[in-house]
Amino acid sequence: MEWTRRAFMKGSGLALFSASFGGTPLFLSRAADAANNPLAHSRRKVLVTIFQRGAMDGLMAVTPFNDTALVEARPNLFMHLTDPKNELTDLDGRFALHPSFAELAPLYKEGRLAIVHGVGSPNKTRSHFDAQDYMENGTPGVKGTRTGWLNRAVGLLGHEGTPFRSVALTRALPRAFYGKEPSIAVDDLRSFGIQMPNDPQGAEQVEEGFEAMYARSAKRLVQRVSRESFDAIELLEKIGVRDYKPVEGAEYPSTALGRRLQQIALLIKSDVGLEVAFTETGGWDTHVQQGTTTGSFQRRADEMSKAIAAFWTDLGTYQDDVVLMTMTEFGRTVHQNGSLGTDHGRGSCLFVLGNNVAGGKVHGDVPELLVKDALEDRRDLPVTTDFRSVFADVAGKHLNIDRSHDIAMFPGWEGERFKVMT
Repeated sequence: MEWTRRAFMKGSGLALFSASFGGTPLFLSRAADAANNPLAHSRRKVLVTIFQRGAMDGLMAVTPFNDTALVEARPNLFMHLTDPKNELTDLDGRFALHPSFAELAPLYKEGRLAIVHGVGSPNKTRSHFDAQDYMENGTPGVKGTRTGWLNRAVGLLGHEGTPFRSVALTRALPRAFYGKEPSIAVDDLRSFGIQMPNDPQGAEQVEEGFEAMYARSAKRLVQRVSRESFDAIELLEKIGVRDYKPVEGAEYPSTALGRRLQQIALLIKSDVGLEVAFTETGGWDTHVQQGTTTGSFQRRADEMSKAIAAFWTDLGTYQDDVVLMTMTEFGRTVHQNGSLGTDHGRGSCLFVLGNNVAGGKVHGDVPELLVKDALEDRRDLPVTTDFRSVFADVAGKHLNIDRSHDIAMFPGWEGERFKVMT
């Protein structure tokens, strides 16, 4: 009998993985009927976050196409608006959207998508691991933080939640969810639960063994999280993950991100009480052969753009309930390197999508000319907007968290919210 389960990571956050015992999938039933829990049928505001791991090049995603200094800095990577093969989307006469993000262009024009440029961390680390931890913890430069900003945000909501209140569609519980508020992390909802043998006797033995594992521990924390995980399994069984069909016109790409966003849409539309969702996409560390209309950047952007557009279409009448926000640990150097890529930099850009967003605009402060004297350390796009100010505005406005609680959401931060929400 072989099974894999990671039940606890940092505080009481729960990461529940599939347990494989062979045979066909069958969710383990519990006496407590979570589906009859009135909280499970309450429609909530939902914040969906996507972490672009590896550091996205914001100057390629949303390029200042009139910047002659950028042309010189990137002789092989600059994309000219006037070149028809580039198929850039002119956003506002200064910035243009990369063609592989074209699926997002209609949302921008409709005023649903906002872009914040020059955003990043006040801490100057260029380590992926440190920068990602700082962003997920919400405490730049502080390595001892034991809780994540999204977990703290959930703790400020002021009402009870369901087992699906905080869900990460990831292989492991992200740092943003570390903390005392229960969270679930699972890579694929179709594998969420226990794989049981076909014969009833074998299934009963597995269930007894699984219960015995928890019975051996007298800790209340284990008992509480165990109960919540089983409630989640019971509830998920009833909403039919494998039978879900997106609405007509929502065509998710056949990628991990596409599948994860589709499953987040399912949870939202099933009214299971989801309030905060997290997922991620990798491959943004474009040191070599970054490319323009082809290459590693193009592939990542195309996947992400199509997945987000399909997700938004799939939400249908639930769009008013949802805001989606992207993030990346830092940006890339203004100048290309000798391998036709870019190296670790400072400022980048992020996207915020929703019906209550100040969309159709590129927010933030980017120098008019990216000459060396205008750059941070004479090499990077300056960080002119602290990521915490954007996160606080998006989470605060959408989830109804009062400004007075910003210091609890982001310990040690006394800045102002960056107005990207209406």
